[in-house]
Amino acid sequence: MTTTTLAVLVPLLPFLGAAAGLLLGRTAPGYVRPLAVLPSLTSLVLAVLVAVRQGGGPAIDSHTELTPTGSVPIELALHIDGFAALVAVLVGVVASCVQIYSTGYLRDDPRYPSYAALVSLFTSAMLLVVYSGDLMVLLVGWEIMGICSYFLVGHYWETPEARAASIKAFLVTKLGDVPFLIGLFALATDAGSFRITTVLGTVASGGLRHPTLVALLLLAGVAGKSAQFPLHTWLPDAMAGPTPVSALIHAATMVAAGVYFIARLLPVFQASSAAMVVLAVMAAVTMAGSALAALAQDDIKRVLAYSTIGQLGYMTGALAVGDRDAAVFHLMAHGAFKALLFLAAGVIIHASGTNSLAVMSRMKGLRDRVPDAYWTMTVALLALAAIPPFSGFFSKEAVLGAAEHVATGHTEHAPGAAGWIVLVSGLITAVLTAAYATRLWLLAFRGQGAEVPDHGRQPLSMTAVLWVLAVPSLVFGLAYGTLPDWFDGRDLTPVLTTSVLGTGLALVGGLVTYGAWRHTTAMAARVPLGAVVAHPDADAGTVEAEAIALHASAFGDVAYAPDPADPGRLLLGPLHRHAAVGFHLDAVYSALFVRPVRAGASLVRFLDREVVDTYVRGAAALPRWLGAAVRRAQTGNVQTYVSALLAGTVVLVVAALLVATGA
Repeated sequence: MTTTTLAVLVPLLPFLGAAAGLLLGRTAPGYVRPLAVLPSLTSLVLAVLVAVRQGGGPAIDSHTELTPTGSVPIELALHIDGFAALVAVLVGVVASCVQIYSTGYLRDDPRYPSYAALVSLFTSAMLLVVYSGDLMVLLVGWEIMGICSYFLVGHYWETPEARAASIKAFLVTKLGDVPFLIGLFALATDAGSFRITTVLGTVASGGLRHPTLVALLLLAGVAGKSAQFPLHTWLPDAMAGPTPVSALIHAATMVAAGVYFIARLLPVFQASSAAMVVLAVMAAVTMAGSALAALAQDDIKRVLAYSTIGQLGYMTGALAVGDRDAAVFHLMAHGAFKALLFLAAGVIIHASGTNSLAVMSRMKGLRDRVPDAYWTMTVALLALAAIPPFSGFFSKEAVLGAAEHVATGHTEHAPGAAGWIVLVSGLITAVLTAAYATRLWLLAFRGQGAEVPDHGRQPLSMTAVLWVLAVPSLVFGLAYGTLPDWFDGRDLTPVLTTSVLGTGLALVGGLVTYGAWRHTTAMAARVPLGAVVAHPDADAGTVEAEAIALHASAFGDVAYAPDPADPGRLLLGPLHRHAAVGFHLDAVYSALFVRPVRAGASLVRFLDREVVDTYVRGAAALPRWLGAAVRRAQTGNVQTYVSALLAGTVVLVVAALLVATGA
């Protein structure tokens, strides 16, 4: 079987699995789980074969015209280079783990068949984005992911938080997709084709007429899809969906699509120095702001959501300094350990019966109740904090090293200002990342108080997946020596200065947080805090749905109640209440956009009701009055009709005589 055929089957198999799962979900429910897991696993195996055959060598290109479209053709095209092959393997791994995990996590959920089918369709769409060599076909996968995320985030539609979160995710991402679509058309118009290779050839020859405008339009779509400032606000609220969905969306699929898109078309952005600086500023604000917000969150999944936003900021920062290799390297490392963090959080939520870190901090023995989640989450948090030798250390330091090279003028892939912006913000974020990672670990696993309620053992399908993802989280970074063959031959070895500085800052952040936690635990003992405990027989999905309903403030613009056990409150001081609500960005958007639109809608409704409808009613009133007058003449009395006829005749005769006399 040719490599091209294998590559076509990689996104096709999950799509067929989704279709079959939807068709058989009601008539043959016993086939739903195999149809969810087996296509994803098979697609993973095929993706590995494609990666092996590609081998980091020349890109695999294949295309056929989809349909005649005029001057700019749309083609079914494949373009698989080294990093595309690796990203497809990552997507397959995460999607397979999520499907296996979900068989246990949602085993009693009546909507599991539709959920599993949507996850498969989501996976197929992301793989289409990764392998596509045509921008219009890529856009199809891009939009399918958006509609799938709408349904998956709103899986618990019984709760108002889930309904609001799904609508918000859809609308905010669509807000970015409108300029994104315009940018794609402008790019294709200049290049005369939607083919990625043709577009890049046009850029190399200087044929792109408006590079800054095109790049900024495309950045709007990337900001929405990859949750970058200022369109990142949908991602924390998306935690209202099931935890496996969070792992899928926030690890290697939807939010990574924007980063992958820039990496694929990086020369387009490098053609404009202004666009690269804008990208650097966007990455810097995203990194630092999301890390501060993560340090103030009480909901464990919202901490991880803001963490995802920050790590995506590192990726866009690497792209802003012109190093797509470092960006994709961090994308892959992050995909493994962030999926592990979310899936381990699902186990913890099941065991504790709550999403709240404040409640977990008053529970004793949680780590003994869930040893698999404890050890694997510890590994993932160390990777997140970039502690050597875990994977996050190598990938994050590759980003900082790339920024240092640009800032100090060793390379000219991007403006020097972009290098300094990314380097400084990246180092600040390194401290904050270690701080919120340490805080999460301490509050979740070092709690003091009542014993954790026994909700039973977690299914093997959930715990086994954690160990599978722990392996790349631990050792993937050590493979950086073999990656240059896959990433344009560029050496990804971390720079010594940034490695030492970044690791030192991470250790400082962790130690300071630990000291703050030791200081606050004594205060916490004096404050009673009730625990949210689910029914011992409840399944994980039910526990999470109840936790969402009981902790609804975590999904809205509402500050949390003071918790003296929280070291984040001590570290942030007066900034805490602002960081806890995402620095009121939703309130700003509401004041700037939502309220004016609603006021305009109210004005239009008033004008329609009181002006337009009044005119329409007035126009109808005159005929109605005339009709009423005529109706009064219809008495049914023959003598009255004859009298009126005679009177009319007399009037006509008199009028005729007057006219004749005048003549």
